[in-house]
Amino acid sequence: MKRTPTSQAGFSLIEALIAILVVAISVLAMGGLQLSSLRSTGSSMLRTIATQQAYDIADRARANMPAYRSGAYVGAGVSHAACFSLAGCTPQEQAEMDLYLWNQANASVLPGGQGVVCVDSTPNDGTPGTPDCDGVAGANLAIKIWWDDDRSGSSNQRFVQSVRP
Repeated sequence: MKRTPTSQAGFSLIEALIAILVVAISVLAMGGLQLSSLRSTGSSMLRTIATQQAYDIADRARANMPAYRSGAYVGAGVSHAACFSLAGCTPQEQAEMDLYLWNQANASVLPGGQGVVCVDSTPNDGTPGTPDCDGVAGANLAIKIWWDDDRSGSSNQRFVQSVRP
């Protein structure tokens, strides 16, 4: 009995390899998207922490209005042992202690975290080394926070909040 030639059915080896290649490229692309998402999530988390830190020092200034009005929340913080005693400390010392504890918290919760509180009419400038606070009378209190965010490609990130307690 003589067989008639039939057309071939099913996948050839080349078709199967091409399908595997397409699936592999798709899986790699999905992995790249996942990695990009993780990088963005980490950067977003650090920016959220910086926002919380800015609100923290703003709330401390609002709670200590005599020291805020006298300009005590501008400058470097200093640790005062009297603030931990039963007798307490003056509003000026409390403001200096608030700045000291705030900067300690910045360094512990943000990688390379640094902050400055100053009077500045143009708050969106400056670097950690030179915060560029102009001290113009009547300007808002500028809270500037810097941290190292090597996930986003640029090392220094900045968050600035202007407040008038």
